[in-house]
Amino acid sequence: MAQDVARGERLFETCRSCHSLDSGKAGMAGPHLAGLNGRTVGSAAGFDYSPALKAAGAQGVRWDAERLAAYLADPEAMFRGSWMSAPGLGDPADRAALAAFLMQPR
Repeated sequence: MAQDVARGERLFETCRSCHSLDSGKAGMAGPHLAGLNGRTVGSAAGFDYSPALKAAGAQGVRWDAERLAAYLADPEAMFRGSWMSAPGLGDPADRAALAAFLMQPR
């Protein structure tokens, strides 16, 4: 698990252009990812989510490692109309590692 988290941290470097791990950092292209584990989809304060993510959140959908890994595979397939511009991660091990890193408490 520790290796997955370390690998995920390295993979996250490509995500930093749009996402922060600091809940107080607003104004980025994507929402902050602090406290993501168990957070309602589309609910980070200060970010204007796509209607698809807002609708998922309104239905009570929450982030966990499995859901995040599936989203990272193909964001548009999971939430039609998602505004995430990054393509999906093709390698299942990369998705699992990035999800493991992002699910860590911060």
